[in-house]
Amino acid sequence: MINRVVLVGRLTRDPDLRSTGSGIAVATFTVAVNRTFTNNQGEREADFINCVIWRKAAENFANFTHKGSLVGVEGRIQTRSYDNNEGQKVYVTEVVVDNFSLLESKSQSESRTNNSGNYNSTPNQSFSNNGTNNSNQSTPKPTNNQPMADPFADSGSSIDISDDDLPF
Repeated sequence: MINRVVLVGRLTRDPDLRSTGSGIAVATFTVAVNRTFTNNQGEREADFINCVIWRKAAENFANFTHKGSLVGVEGRIQTRSYDNNEGQKVYVTEVVVDNFSLLESKSQSESRTNNSGNYNSTPNQSFSNNGTNNSNQSTPKPTNNQPMADPFADSGSSIDISDDDLPF
């Protein structure tokens, strides 16, 4: 059986970092993920997905992100229930985050929020739930001071692909 979730979206508020009675750090947050289609009015809607992250990764996440941060999270869906103060059973579905990636630079974050707070995020930096930095990705650099061409830009010419070129 498979229970894996990968989300890319923006935080709806600052992460709420707390600790359990035994001192284990836990952070909760909500990620707004845009839908791939628009509604009848041409507006793009979003889903708001509750997430929880534990231990050192929770501390790192809370220190390096804030409301509006663009993040990628990976984890699993978990459901649980509890009785509220009125004695009603409340069901909760959330993503338990194993890994996360910061998907915007500090300058992008600051220019978007127009806030000079101390947010030390690094683009494409990944963290796992054991608190280690998994940023072993290399970003290609332009050579000879030439800007990199966008490989996905529309050049206006069509692409000629024969059926023999397709893998299926």
